[in-house]
Amino acid sequence: MSLRWRGVIEAYRSYLPVSAKTPVVTLLEGNTPLIPSRTLSERIGAPAEVFLKYEGMNPTGSFKDRGMTVAISKAVEAKSVAVLCASTGNTSASASAYACRAGVRSIVLIPSGAIALGKLSQALIHGARVAAVEANFDACLALVKSLAQLYPITVVNSINPHRIEGQKTCAFEICEVLGRAPDFHATPVGNAGNITAQWKGYQEYLKEGKIRKLPILLGFQAKGAAPLVRGALVKNPHTIATAIRIGNPASWQGAIHARDESHGLIHAVTDREIIEAYRLLASKDGVFAEPASAASVAGILKLAKSGYFKAYYAKKRRRITIVCILTGHGLKDPERAIKSIRVPKSLPASLSVVAKAVGLR
Repeated sequence: MSLRWRGVIEAYRSYLPVSAKTPVVTLLEGNTPLIPSRTLSERIGAPAEVFLKYEGMNPTGSFKDRGMTVAISKAVEAKSVAVLCASTGNTSASASAYACRAGVRSIVLIPSGAIALGKLSQALIHGARVAAVEANFDACLALVKSLAQLYPITVVNSINPHRIEGQKTCAFEICEVLGRAPDFHATPVGNAGNITAQWKGYQEYLKEGKIRKLPILLGFQAKGAAPLVRGALVKNPHTIATAIRIGNPASWQGAIHARDESHGLIHAVTDREIIEAYRLLASKDGVFAEPASAASVAGILKLAKSGYFKAYYAKKRRRITIVCILTGHGLKDPERAIKSIRVPKSLPASLSVVAKAVGLR
Protein backbone atom coordinates (compact mmCIF):
# COMPACT_ATOMS: atom_id res chain seq x y z
CA MET A 1 0.00 0.00 0.00
CA SER A 2 1.10 3.54 -0.74
CA LEU A 3 2.41 5.60 2.14
CA ARG A 4 0.07 8.33 0.95
CA TRP A 5 -3.37 6.76 1.08
CA ARG A 6 -5.84 8.30 -1.39
CA GLY A 7 -8.97 6.21 -0.82
CA VAL A 8 -10.19 2.94 -2.26
CA ILE A 9 -10.89 4.20 -5.79
CA GLU A 10 -7.31 5.35 -6.37
CA ALA A 11 -5.88 2.34 -4.54
CA TYR A 12 -7.86 -0.20 -6.57
CA ARG A 13 -8.86 1.73 -9.69
CA SER A 14 -8.19 -1.17 -12.08
CA TYR A 15 -10.66 -3.34 -10.17
CA LEU A 16 -13.46 -0.76 -10.07
CA PRO A 17 -16.02 0.50 -12.63
CA VAL A 18 -14.47 3.95 -12.95
CA SER A 19 -12.74 5.80 -15.76
CA ALA A 20 -10.79 9.00 -16.25
CA LYS A 21 -14.17 10.74 -16.61
CA THR A 22 -15.38 9.62 -13.19
CA PRO A 23 -15.18 12.44 -10.63
CA VAL A 24 -13.73 10.78 -7.53
CA VAL A 25 -15.69 11.63 -4.39
CA THR A 26 -13.66 10.41 -1.43
CA LEU A 27 -13.11 10.92 2.28
CA LEU A 28 -10.01 8.69 2.12
CA GLU A 29 -11.95 5.62 3.17
CA GLY A 30 -10.38 2.17 3.45
CA ASN A 31 -6.93 1.15 4.71
CA THR A 32 -8.54 0.09 8.01
CA PRO A 33 -6.50 -1.85 10.60
CA LEU A 34 -6.32 -5.63 10.81
CA ILE A 35 -5.86 -6.13 14.54
CA PRO A 36 -4.61 -9.42 16.06
CA SER A 37 -6.82 -10.67 18.89
CA ARG A 38 -4.95 -12.76 21.44
CA THR A 39 -8.16 -13.19 23.46
CA LEU A 40 -10.10 -14.73 20.60
CA SER A 41 -7.13 -16.76 19.37
CA GLU A 42 -6.92 -18.42 22.79
CA ARG A 43 -10.64 -19.20 22.86
CA ILE A 44 -10.94 -20.95 19.51
CA GLY A 45 -9.89 -24.32 20.92
CA ALA A 46 -7.45 -25.10 18.10
CA PRO A 47 -4.14 -23.45 17.13
CA ALA A 48 -5.46 -20.25 15.58
CA GLU A 49 -4.72 -16.62 14.81
CA VAL A 50 -7.78 -14.39 14.91
CA PHE A 51 -7.72 -10.92 13.39
CA LEU A 52 -10.26 -8.10 13.64
CA LYS A 53 -10.80 -6.06 10.47
CA TYR A 54 -11.94 -2.87 12.17
CA GLU A 55 -14.16 -1.17 9.58
CA GLY A 56 -15.32 1.26 12.24
CA MET A 57 -12.17 3.23 11.41
CA ASN A 58 -13.63 4.38 8.09
CA PRO A 59 -14.46 8.12 7.86
CA THR A 60 -18.12 7.85 8.88
CA GLY A 61 -17.47 4.90 11.18
CA SER A 62 -18.59 1.92 9.09
CA PHE A 63 -17.76 -0.28 6.11
CA LYS A 64 -20.45 1.50 4.07
CA ASP A 65 -17.92 4.17 3.05
CA ARG A 66 -16.10 1.70 0.78
CA GLY A 67 -19.16 1.25 -1.41
CA MET A 68 -20.42 4.80 -1.05
CA THR A 69 -17.31 6.40 -2.54
CA VAL A 70 -17.94 4.43 -5.74
CA ALA A 71 -21.73 4.82 -5.73
CA ILE A 72 -21.64 8.59 -5.18
CA SER A 73 -18.80 9.09 -7.67
CA LYS A 74 -20.80 7.24 -10.33
CA ALA A 75 -23.96 9.16 -9.41
CA VAL A 76 -22.12 12.45 -9.96
CA GLU A 77 -20.74 11.12 -13.23
CA ALA A 78 -24.33 10.38 -14.29
CA LYS A 79 -25.33 13.98 -13.40
CA SER A 80 -27.62 12.96 -10.54
CA VAL A 81 -28.79 15.88 -8.44
CA ALA A 82 -29.85 13.73 -5.49
CA VAL A 83 -29.24 10.32 -3.94
CA LEU A 84 -31.70 8.26 -1.95
CA CYS A 85 -31.47 5.38 0.51
CA ALA A 86 -33.36 3.40 3.12
CA SER A 87 -31.30 2.82 6.21
CA THR A 88 -31.04 1.35 9.68
CA GLY A 89 -28.34 3.96 10.24
CA ASN A 90 -24.92 3.35 8.74
CA THR A 91 -25.99 3.75 5.11
CA SER A 92 -27.68 7.06 5.90
CA ALA A 93 -24.57 8.35 7.66
CA SER A 94 -22.31 7.39 4.79
CA ALA A 95 -24.62 8.48 1.97
CA SER A 96 -25.24 11.89 3.51
CA ALA A 97 -21.52 12.52 4.15
CA TYR A 98 -20.45 11.57 0.62
CA ALA A 99 -23.38 13.41 -0.96
CA CYS A 100 -22.38 16.49 1.01
CA ARG A 101 -18.82 16.09 -0.20
CA ALA A 102 -20.06 15.82 -3.79
CA GLY A 103 -22.45 18.74 -3.54
CA VAL A 104 -25.61 16.73 -4.21
CA ARG A 105 -28.75 16.31 -2.11
CA SER A 106 -29.28 13.24 0.05
CA ILE A 107 -32.66 11.81 1.01
CA VAL A 108 -32.99 9.15 3.68
CA LEU A 109 -35.90 6.94 4.76
CA ILE A 110 -35.49 5.38 8.20
CA PRO A 111 -37.71 3.06 10.27
CA SER A 112 -39.25 5.31 12.91
CA GLY A 113 -37.75 4.68 16.36
CA ALA A 114 -35.47 1.90 15.10
CA ILE A 115 -32.23 3.76 14.42
CA ALA A 116 -29.41 4.43 16.86
CA LEU A 117 -29.06 8.13 17.68
CA GLY A 118 -25.34 8.13 16.88
CA LYS A 119 -26.15 7.24 13.28
CA LEU A 120 -29.17 9.50 12.93
CA SER A 121 -27.14 12.46 14.18
CA GLN A 122 -24.63 11.92 11.37
CA ALA A 123 -27.27 12.04 8.63
CA LEU A 124 -28.83 15.15 10.12
CA ILE A 125 -25.59 17.08 10.61
CA HIS A 126 -24.61 16.39 7.00
CA GLY A 127 -27.85 17.99 5.86
CA ALA A 128 -29.80 14.96 4.68
CA ARG A 129 -33.56 15.21 4.25
CA VAL A 130 -34.65 12.46 6.63
CA ALA A 131 -38.12 10.91 6.71
CA ALA A 132 -38.92 8.62 9.65
CA VAL A 133 -41.41 6.08 8.32
CA GLU A 134 -43.74 3.99 10.48
CA ALA A 135 -42.47 0.74 9.01
CA ASN A 136 -39.44 -1.55 9.15
CA PHE A 137 -36.36 -1.34 6.94
CA ASP A 138 -37.74 -3.67 4.29
CA ALA A 139 -40.82 -1.49 3.80
CA CYS A 140 -38.59 1.62 3.66
CA LEU A 141 -36.48 0.01 0.94
CA ALA A 142 -39.63 -0.82 -1.05
CA LEU A 143 -40.62 2.86 -0.86
CA VAL A 144 -37.14 3.88 -2.00
CA LYS A 145 -37.39 1.63 -5.06
CA SER A 146 -40.79 3.11 -5.93
CA LEU A 147 -39.56 6.70 -5.51
CA ALA A 148 -36.59 5.99 -7.79
CA GLN A 149 -39.02 4.92 -10.53
CA LEU A 150 -40.95 8.17 -10.24
CA TYR A 151 -38.12 10.68 -9.82
CA PRO A 152 -34.63 11.12 -11.40
CA ILE A 153 -32.61 10.19 -8.33
CA THR A 154 -29.98 7.53 -7.67
CA VAL A 155 -30.56 4.80 -5.08
CA VAL A 156 -27.39 4.13 -3.08
CA ASN A 157 -28.50 1.08 -1.09
CA SER A 158 -26.62 -2.13 -1.81
CA ILE A 159 -29.01 -2.89 -4.67
CA ASN A 160 -26.78 -0.37 -6.44
CA PRO A 161 -24.04 -2.56 -7.99
CA HIS A 162 -21.44 0.16 -7.49
CA ARG A 163 -21.81 -0.28 -3.73
CA ILE A 164 -20.83 -3.95 -4.02
CA GLU A 165 -17.83 -3.02 -6.17
CA GLY A 166 -16.49 -0.65 -3.54
CA GLN A 167 -17.15 -2.96 -0.62
CA LYS A 168 -15.14 -5.81 -2.16
CA THR A 169 -11.96 -3.81 -1.46
CA CYS A 170 -12.10 -4.98 2.16
CA ALA A 171 -11.07 -8.45 0.95
CA PHE A 172 -8.20 -6.95 -1.04
CA GLU A 173 -6.79 -5.23 2.04
CA ILE A 174 -7.03 -8.38 4.16
CA CYS A 175 -5.08 -10.38 1.57
CA GLU A 176 -2.41 -7.69 1.25
CA VAL A 177 -1.79 -7.52 5.00
CA LEU A 178 -1.77 -11.30 5.54
CA GLY A 179 0.01 -12.05 2.27
CA ARG A 180 -2.74 -14.57 1.52
CA ALA A 181 -6.44 -15.17 2.08
CA PRO A 182 -7.44 -16.27 5.59
CA ASP A 183 -8.78 -19.77 6.16
CA PHE A 184 -12.04 -18.32 7.48
CA HIS A 185 -13.69 -14.96 6.89
CA ALA A 186 -16.46 -14.21 9.40
CA THR A 187 -18.89 -11.34 8.87
CA PRO A 188 -22.22 -10.06 10.21
CA VAL A 189 -25.10 -10.39 7.74
CA GLY A 190 -28.00 -7.96 7.50
CA ASN A 191 -28.87 -6.78 4.00
CA ALA A 192 -26.16 -9.21 2.82
CA GLY A 193 -24.30 -6.82 0.52
CA ASN A 194 -21.09 -7.13 2.49
CA ILE A 195 -20.70 -10.90 2.37
CA THR A 196 -21.59 -10.78 -1.34
CA ALA A 197 -19.00 -8.07 -2.01
CA GLN A 198 -16.24 -9.65 0.05
CA TRP A 199 -16.59 -12.95 -1.76
CA LYS A 200 -16.36 -11.11 -5.07
CA GLY A 201 -13.15 -9.45 -3.89
CA TYR A 202 -11.50 -12.74 -2.95
CA GLN A 203 -12.51 -14.29 -6.26
CA GLU A 204 -11.00 -11.41 -8.21
CA TYR A 205 -7.71 -11.62 -6.32
CA LEU A 206 -7.58 -15.37 -6.98
CA LYS A 207 -8.17 -14.80 -10.68
CA GLU A 208 -5.38 -12.21 -10.75
CA GLY A 209 -3.00 -14.63 -9.03
CA LYS A 210 -2.63 -12.46 -5.93
CA ILE A 211 -3.82 -15.29 -3.68
CA ARG A 212 -3.65 -19.06 -4.14
CA LYS A 213 -6.82 -20.13 -2.39
CA LEU A 214 -10.17 -18.79 -1.28
CA PRO A 215 -11.40 -18.53 2.32
CA ILE A 216 -14.40 -20.26 3.83
CA LEU A 217 -17.07 -17.63 4.46
CA LEU A 218 -18.93 -17.60 7.77
CA GLY A 219 -21.95 -15.30 7.93
CA PHE A 220 -23.88 -14.54 11.10
CA GLN A 221 -27.35 -13.09 11.50
CA ALA A 222 -29.18 -12.12 14.68
CA LYS A 223 -31.60 -14.87 15.72
CA GLY A 224 -34.60 -12.53 15.56
CA ALA A 225 -33.63 -11.31 12.09
CA ALA A 226 -32.31 -14.41 10.35
CA PRO A 227 -34.15 -14.92 7.04
CA LEU A 228 -31.16 -16.56 5.37
CA VAL A 229 -30.89 -19.09 8.20
CA ARG A 230 -34.62 -19.81 8.17
CA GLY A 231 -34.89 -19.78 4.41
CA ALA A 232 -37.89 -17.47 4.61
CA LEU A 233 -38.67 -13.78 5.01
CA VAL A 234 -38.93 -12.44 8.54
CA LYS A 235 -41.92 -10.10 8.60
CA ASN A 236 -41.10 -8.36 11.87
CA PRO A 237 -37.34 -8.72 12.51
CA HIS A 238 -36.14 -7.91 16.01
CA THR A 239 -32.68 -7.65 17.59
CA ILE A 240 -30.69 -5.15 19.62
CA ALA A 241 -28.19 -5.14 16.72
CA THR A 242 -30.06 -2.50 14.71
CA ALA A 243 -27.63 -2.54 11.77
CA ILE A 244 -28.65 -6.12 10.90
CA ARG A 245 -32.33 -5.87 11.82
CA ILE A 246 -33.45 -6.82 8.31
CA GLY A 247 -36.00 -9.45 7.34
CA ASN A 248 -35.66 -9.43 3.55
CA PRO A 249 -32.01 -8.91 2.49
CA ALA A 250 -31.52 -7.13 -0.83
CA SER A 251 -28.48 -9.30 -1.63
CA TRP A 252 -30.11 -12.59 -0.56
CA GLN A 253 -28.99 -14.61 -3.58
CA GLY A 254 -25.50 -13.15 -3.53
CA ALA A 255 -25.07 -14.23 0.10
CA ILE A 256 -26.34 -17.75 -0.56
CA HIS A 257 -24.03 -18.02 -3.55
CA ALA A 258 -21.04 -16.86 -1.47
CA ARG A 259 -21.89 -19.30 1.31
CA ASP A 260 -22.28 -22.28 -1.00
CA GLU A 261 -19.38 -21.57 -3.31
CA SER A 262 -16.99 -21.06 -0.38
CA HIS A 263 -18.30 -24.22 1.38
CA GLY A 264 -19.17 -21.97 4.28
CA LEU A 265 -22.25 -21.34 6.39
CA ILE A 266 -24.68 -18.70 7.57
CA HIS A 267 -25.84 -19.22 11.16
CA ALA A 268 -27.74 -17.24 13.78
CA VAL A 269 -26.54 -15.85 17.10
CA THR A 270 -28.71 -14.61 19.93
CA ASP A 271 -28.79 -11.06 21.24
CA ARG A 272 -27.24 -12.33 24.46
CA GLU A 273 -24.34 -13.87 22.53
CA ILE A 274 -23.91 -10.65 20.57
CA ILE A 275 -23.76 -8.51 23.73
CA GLU A 276 -21.30 -10.90 25.38
CA ALA A 277 -19.02 -10.67 22.34
CA TYR A 278 -19.50 -6.90 22.21
CA ARG A 279 -18.36 -6.53 25.81
CA LEU A 280 -15.52 -9.04 25.35
CA LEU A 281 -14.05 -7.05 22.46
CA ALA A 282 -14.18 -3.82 24.42
CA SER A 283 -12.91 -5.17 27.74
CA LYS A 284 -10.19 -7.55 26.50
CA ASP A 285 -9.04 -6.25 23.12
CA GLY A 286 -9.75 -2.56 23.60
CA VAL A 287 -11.84 -2.50 20.43
CA PHE A 288 -15.19 -0.70 20.65
CA ALA A 289 -17.44 -1.96 17.86
CA GLU A 290 -21.16 -1.53 17.42
CA PRO A 291 -23.37 -4.48 18.50
CA ALA A 292 -24.01 -5.74 14.96
CA SER A 293 -20.24 -5.97 14.42
CA ALA A 294 -19.96 -8.34 17.34
CA ALA A 295 -22.15 -10.89 15.54
CA SER A 296 -19.07 -12.14 13.69
CA VAL A 297 -17.21 -12.65 16.97
CA ALA A 298 -20.22 -14.23 18.68
CA GLY A 299 -20.48 -16.55 15.70
CA ILE A 300 -16.92 -17.86 15.76
CA LEU A 301 -17.09 -18.35 19.53
CA LYS A 302 -20.28 -20.37 19.08
CA LEU A 303 -18.67 -22.49 16.35
CA ALA A 304 -15.60 -23.00 18.53
CA LYS A 305 -17.77 -24.44 21.32
CA SER A 306 -19.27 -26.92 18.87
CA GLY A 307 -15.81 -28.15 17.81
CA TYR A 308 -16.05 -26.68 14.30
CA PHE A 309 -12.50 -25.30 14.19
CA LYS A 310 -11.02 -28.31 15.96
CA ALA A 311 -12.43 -30.52 13.21
CA TYR A 312 -10.90 -28.29 10.54
CA TYR A 313 -7.54 -28.32 12.30
CA ALA A 314 -7.65 -32.12 12.57
CA LYS A 315 -7.79 -32.28 8.77
CA LYS A 316 -5.22 -29.59 7.97
CA ARG A 317 -2.82 -29.99 10.93
CA ARG A 318 -1.67 -26.38 10.74
CA ARG A 319 -2.48 -23.09 12.45
CA ILE A 320 -5.82 -21.62 11.37
CA THR A 321 -6.26 -17.98 10.34
CA ILE A 322 -9.63 -16.34 11.00
CA VAL A 323 -10.63 -12.77 10.14
CA CYS A 324 -13.68 -11.24 11.81
CA ILE A 325 -15.19 -8.19 10.16
CA LEU A 326 -16.22 -5.50 12.63
CA THR A 327 -18.57 -3.48 10.48
CA GLY A 328 -18.97 -0.31 12.54
CA HIS A 329 -17.65 1.76 15.44
CA GLY A 330 -19.15 1.45 18.92
CA LEU A 331 -19.88 5.18 19.09
CA LYS A 332 -22.58 4.56 16.48
CA ASP A 333 -24.76 3.26 19.31
CA PRO A 334 -23.57 4.75 22.62
CA GLU A 335 -26.92 4.05 24.27
CA ARG A 336 -26.30 0.30 24.01
CA ALA A 337 -22.90 0.63 25.70
CA ILE A 338 -24.44 2.54 28.59
CA LYS A 339 -27.24 -0.03 28.95
CA SER A 340 -24.80 -2.94 29.00
CA ILE A 341 -22.63 -1.62 31.84
CA ARG A 342 -23.11 -0.16 35.32
CA VAL A 343 -23.12 3.63 35.18
CA PRO A 344 -21.08 5.13 38.07
CA LYS A 345 -22.92 6.98 40.82
CA SER A 346 -22.02 10.53 41.80
CA LEU A 347 -19.57 10.75 44.72
CA PRO A 348 -18.54 13.54 47.06
CA ALA A 349 -15.16 15.13 46.27
CA SER A 350 -13.47 13.18 49.06
CA LEU A 351 -10.07 11.53 48.57
CA SER A 352 -10.90 8.53 50.77
CA VAL A 353 -14.35 7.97 49.21
CA VAL A 354 -13.03 8.20 45.64
CA ALA A 355 -10.05 5.94 46.43
CA LYS A 356 -12.39 3.30 47.85
CA ALA A 357 -14.82 3.58 44.95
CA VAL A 358 -12.13 2.94 42.35
CA GLY A 359 -10.60 0.04 44.27
CA LEU A 360 -7.45 1.69 45.53
CA ARG A 361 -8.19 0.96 49.20
